[in-house]
Amino acid sequence: MRLELKRVASISIIVAGYLGLIVACRGGQMVDILLLNGRIWTGKETQPWAEAIAIREEKIYAVGSNKALQKIAGTAKIIYDLKGSLVLPGFIDAHTHFLDGGFSLKRLNLKDVKSREEFIALIAQEAKKLGPGKWITHGQWDHQRLTPPELPRKEWIDPVTPKNPVLINRHDGHMALANSLALKIAGINRQSVSPPGGEIQMDSATGEPTGILTDAAIDLVARHIPEPSFDDKLEAAKLACQHALANGVTSVHDMGEATNFEVYQELARRGELNCRIRLYFPITEIEVFERLGLKGSFGSEWLTIGGLKGFIDGSLGAATALFFEPYSDQSQNFGLFHSQMYPEGIMEERIRRADRLGLQIAIHAIGDRANAVILDIMEKIIRENGPRDRRWRIEHAQHLRRKDIARMGRLALIASVQPYHLADDGCWAEKRIGPDRARTTYAFRSLLDNQVVLIAGSDWTVAPLNPLLGIWAAVTRQTVDGRHPEGWIPEEKITVEEAVKAYTVKAAYAEFSEKMKGTIEPGKWADLVILDRDIFTIPPQEILKTRVKMTFVAGQKVYNGEN
Repeated sequence: MRLELKRVASISIIVAGYLGLIVACRGGQMVDILLLNGRIWTGKETQPWAEAIAIREEKIYAVGSNKALQKIAGTAKIIYDLKGSLVLPGFIDAHTHFLDGGFSLKRLNLKDVKSREEFIALIAQEAKKLGPGKWITHGQWDHQRLTPPELPRKEWIDPVTPKNPVLINRHDGHMALANSLALKIAGINRQSVSPPGGEIQMDSATGEPTGILTDAAIDLVARHIPEPSFDDKLEAAKLACQHALANGVTSVHDMGEATNFEVYQELARRGELNCRIRLYFPITEIEVFERLGLKGSFGSEWLTIGGLKGFIDGSLGAATALFFEPYSDQSQNFGLFHSQMYPEGIMEERIRRADRLGLQIAIHAIGDRANAVILDIMEKIIRENGPRDRRWRIEHAQHLRRKDIARMGRLALIASVQPYHLADDGCWAEKRIGPDRARTTYAFRSLLDNQVVLIAGSDWTVAPLNPLLGIWAAVTRQTVDGRHPEGWIPEEKITVEEAVKAYTVKAAYAEFSEKMKGTIEPGKWADLVILDRDIFTIPPQEILKTRVKMTFVAGQKVYNGEN
């Protein structure tokens, strides 16, 4: 094959064919980076594997064999010998609380606390560090990890926080513990009434608040916490990006607040935004889109407003996920509708308005009834307004009826799941919902078999921002307590390739970016992660030991784990 390119004299190499057939032309053209001797999973169905990648001007220039690409080795500014390392498209975490995650990296962390005494001691330490008058926040505690498992109470922490208001959240964000000072600031006492979509838990013996708040009730206290400064937010965003890149995550979907946008925008303006962010506004902010006449997602290659995020219910751990049948361990509790479901019909109205604007929606639904409710709404609006490329998402899609799994496939919906949650939930979920309902919990295999697009994320800070943990969980379905070595509900396991696609190919599709990311091929952004083990060939348990060696974004090495 012979090509003449008269208009561009500087071009000397044409890549013809996916395997890297190269034709030399007149002159010499530099490539910025050449990666050789790798085991490169491209994500392409036709040619899934390659050995070498050439990068030029932020994008992938050529992909192919060592022999083909070594012909341009002399033009490369930098050459890396990968020595057989596995290369993947940069991971896309499809569900984070990204700015909050940045704050969590330098705040109180109770996630791994195993006893009441340790819980109290760490909060006492935080109070001493912050000094009197400062709010103690974050926490990420999990009462299921305590021995014995028990919900904390304000009486635990009041003695060590007499001058510090406390509002520390359970790791799922749907339950929090407030101390007496914080409750007093919020005006919460024994006469207080729980708001719609939340609960102020009262002691059955004394009638006094225990300090435990769920969902909408958390806001009664949270509204009194001083807003972090803009500079604090910028620092948190930079920390979050650094943490993402260290985990091979080059793009994130932030289920955050509308105010997060100006933080990321300022970092982009300064040239300091080095991971790609797709921000979903709360669905309660739809008036902003309508007022400005914004239709569809918009933004740059670094920062995009992707759509609207809404809530149907709470979480399993907080016992606020909404089910058709009561919780097995709480016979009068069916869960709760989230406050965004009030007044009745408002969620359907907002989604209908979003559809008129051509906006993508991402709706949180965990319990089986919550998933059925949002499917009813989506199906109704799709039927009314006719087919189009919506790519609507159900976030978590955690507990499903068989018929609703099939319905998701028929409606061409996206299941946005967080695989590592099952490693935690599998330790105790059957006590809460029983073995029968658990059969279709985190039903990844069934979702794929019903042609549902499966994308994956961490839900950071609820779980660690590490896609390798999620891949391990999806493939093995083992639990952190070690009680299910063959997997909890093993028939719902998926393959390593299917799990990797959920963090790459499919996640790019879910954000309408499949033409620019998600696979390794010429013309796409050079967003790559290089691992120290081949997760496709090692025993699945070994995935937990895998580490990120390097991360590239837009052709720049932004993380080097080898140093």
